[in-house]
Amino acid sequence: MANSTKRDYYEILGVPRNATQEEIKKAYRRLARKYHPDFNKDPEAQEKFKEINEAYQVLSDPEKRKLYDQYGHAAFSAQPGGQEYQEVVFQNIGDLFEEVFKGFGFEDIFERATRGRRREQRRPIKGEDIYYTVELSLEEAFRGTVVSIPLVREVACDACGGRGYDVNKGERVCPTCGGRGEVIQRQFFITISQTCPTCGGEGVIREACPKCRGRGTIPQREEVKVRIPPGVDTGSKIKAEGKGHAGRFGGPPGDLIITVKVKPHPIFERRGNNLYVDAYIKITEAMLGTEIEVPTLEGGRVKVKVPAGVQEGETIRVEGYGMPRLMSDGRGDLFVRIHIDIPKLGFFEKFFGDGKRIKQLLEELDKLLPEPKRIRERQT
Repeated sequence: MANSTKRDYYEILGVPRNATQEEIKKAYRRLARKYHPDFNKDPEAQEKFKEINEAYQVLSDPEKRKLYDQYGHAAFSAQPGGQEYQEVVFQNIGDLFEEVFKGFGFEDIFERATRGRRREQRRPIKGEDIYYTVELSLEEAFRGTVVSIPLVREVACDACGGRGYDVNKGERVCPTCGGRGEVIQRQFFITISQTCPTCGGEGVIREACPKCRGRGTIPQREEVKVRIPPGVDTGSKIKAEGKGHAGRFGGPPGDLIITVKVKPHPIFERRGNNLYVDAYIKITEAMLGTEIEVPTLEGGRVKVKVPAGVQEGETIRVEGYGMPRLMSDGRGDLFVRIHIDIPKLGFFEKFFGDGKRIKQLLEELDKLLPEPKRIRERQT
């Protein structure tokens, strides 16, 4: 279109020469919606839409608008000293619709729809974490321990310093995008740019490191020693910072996350920070009372007084002999569960012959004892 036939840009957008930028933008959106080929099937709509875009590109830019006000269309002609008009370049088709429909409640929709397609610069990425489960005995969980964990983890390649390419062979301009980092496709009057698939948006091609084959990391076997604090329980997690896989693009390494599993103990039962142990006494000890010794998890023994008349299954609390409280002071308690060992009548035969005498004595004692309450409410 020659300069002599070009319409005035202000006239195209239907705004006065002293229009504000906001008025120009509103006029452009209104006309763009009206003449966009997807909404207007008039054969002339496409040409009008292109004319509207051309006018908006100039009038929306303060510098270009100033030149246009001084020199008119000649300011952007192909003559020496001038600047030829160029198409409006959108990063993708979503950018075009975002610009046209902005201000009508669609901003969040376009942001979500185009976010994944916009080209982003490389940013440091933290390495992946490594997860490992370690089994401990109850004694190890009680006193704490140091465990050696065999790992195969990705570390920065020592040949290329984690870059992924051979620094000695330099780099060359990407033949696909010519160093721009993006490829441009033109559809009618709209230009759409996308990240270059060959160089990944970097604009250059580099020779891959022969040792890591471009990954920037190599696998390495090693043993990591980790301190497990006293008081851990099944499900406790210990983090060894920086012992995971190497990061990318200068990012920090991941962490080693250790999950603890405590094995069952043959004597002690653990409930939180408390320990339970089962102790058996004679029927006479249950009736008369007694003092017994029970083991402790640290390897010693502690004396426990059993009151007269103790019942089967009752617990006696011994303060401070439980598990250490994780990452804090103090310990839980030890609970001794009492079980009454009742002998069978055959046991007495070696003392009373056929056992009839002891049976008679027990029957006489039974008549003297009060009748117990057979069914009792559960204690919650």
